Amino acid sequence: MSTKGTRLIAAFLGLSAAAYTAWVLEVVLSTGLNPIETYVSELAAQDQPLGGLFRATDFTAGLLAFSGGLLALIRLAPHPEARRPWTVIGWHGVALFGAATAADAWLPLSCKPTVDPACASRETAGLVPATHQAHAISSSLAMCGALIAIVALTVAARRYGCFAPLARYGPALVVVELAATVWTLSAIALFTAGHGTWALGLGQRLQVLLVAVWLGVLAYSVWTERRT
Repeated sequence: MSTKGTRLIAAFLGLSAAAYTAWVLEVVLSTGLNPIETYVSELAAQDQPLGGLFRATDFTAGLLAFSGGLLALIRLAPHPEARRPWTVIGWHGVALFGAATAADAWLPLSCKPTVDPACASRETAGLVPATHQAHAISSSLAMCGALIAIVALTVAARRYGCFAPLARYGPALVVVELAATVWTLSAIALFTAGHGTWALGLGQRLQVLLVAVWLGVLAYSVWTERRT
């Protein structure tokens, strides 16, 4: 890739990582939500006073990640020697994560099922807007894209001898991210079955925080690769 192209990719990814951590503002803002028990998505619910802020940061994070992934794939296209399988799969994962995250922002929850029993009942009965189901699909696609990217590009960094920071720290991030994903999915299943939240919010916040950290490491790796 050219110097200009890699600089732009690194900038897109770094800014995406920053925007994707905007939910930490709940520490200083009054959201009325318990971060241990609630979905991160509930910060952007339509009935939340600050929902518009968190929808905007999600959309920004997604658009930037998609742009970074797409630009990387475009830059790889003319160079057959650089289109190695794990690299291509990984950048497709980044693009999928970005596109689905941006879509997520346009498909907000109408209410907060983890803190509003009436909302949870309507959701179970299928009496909520279709955006709830669409949001679940886009959120799942976003996390699938993130996991594909995290695993594939980490493997690529180690196998192909590139992206030194990612090769060093990526494996640990992969292990912890997979553990956080298992925790989150298990807690969601238990909540859906009516057995409480099981610190669902904490697990999901760890999950998305690790995605942001990984994006930051990838951005730095692309930047240092450009310099070398």
